[in-house]
Amino acid sequence: MGVKSLTSISDISKVEIEKILQISSQIDKGRNQKLRGDPLLALLFEKPSTRTRTSFQAAMHRLGGASIYLDSTTTQISRGELISDTAKVLSLYTDIITARLFSHNDITDLARNASVPVINALTDLEHPCQALSDIYTIKKLKGLDGIKVAYVGDIASNTANSLMLVCTKLGVDVTLVGPSTVSPKNEYITSARKQGNVDVTSDIRKGLAGADVIYTDVFVSMGEESEKKKRLREFKDYEVDRKAMSYAKKDAIFMHCLPAHRGVEVSADVIDGKQSVVWEQARNKMIVEQAIIYFLLNKDSR
Repeated sequence: MGVKSLTSISDISKVEIEKILQISSQIDKGRNQKLRGDPLLALLFEKPSTRTRTSFQAAMHRLGGASIYLDSTTTQISRGELISDTAKVLSLYTDIITARLFSHNDITDLARNASVPVINALTDLEHPCQALSDIYTIKKLKGLDGIKVAYVGDIASNTANSLMLVCTKLGVDVTLVGPSTVSPKNEYITSARKQGNVDVTSDIRKGLAGADVIYTDVFVSMGEESEKKKRLREFKDYEVDRKAMSYAKKDAIFMHCLPAHRGVEVSADVIDGKQSVVWEQARNKMIVEQAIIYFLLNKDSR
């Protein structure tokens, strides 16, 4: 890639992650970060979004820039224009592109053909901005030394992939807890294990034992609606409820990237309870996205 992009956690080093977290902390503490030249962000979305779209628009505004939202169904992509052509055109008009796409191949194609930085706002394989905001939240609330993160449910999801990559890069142990019928994606768990410790188990009691952070996500992701009944049966024993929380450390925190389905992947008394930090987690998305944009556009920050 000709310019620095964030299509995957693998695109950035441990040092660069730490820099993004440092910038996030400065923003969080009220340090005013502004970009020069009224930069413009293109938001190209194929999938629905509440938090990611709003937080990116708010983040760019707070950095002194502006954003343009492009629903892919109203662009020429819907009529067959190549993603590579779209990348070249958006690079002529804007300074940075954030894209939420179905296919991870499309985000890499977008980045390969763009002459401006590209940020992955979710694909079928990865959710790097979410993972960075999650690790920032964990660092802020728990620190990172000696921490164990237990991810419960769909251990082959894009959220799980990115979370275990960022955790292991920073020395955080990860346990993936899900049904034996579901396996983590081989390339991601192999990469994560080269960096740190990742365990996999179908035993929820064993998996959550000693956990400092319990994390779950929806059991039926966008694009999987046709498999809803099958997936709900498959994951029915992996709801994070009070019993599940009792297996972890007493001061464990509960995380969920939202939207949540109470009574499915998490019980209402957990997500709305005292151990839940989901609203802090959601707040931090905007802060960390500010830091990501600032890091990619301000060469002095790298």
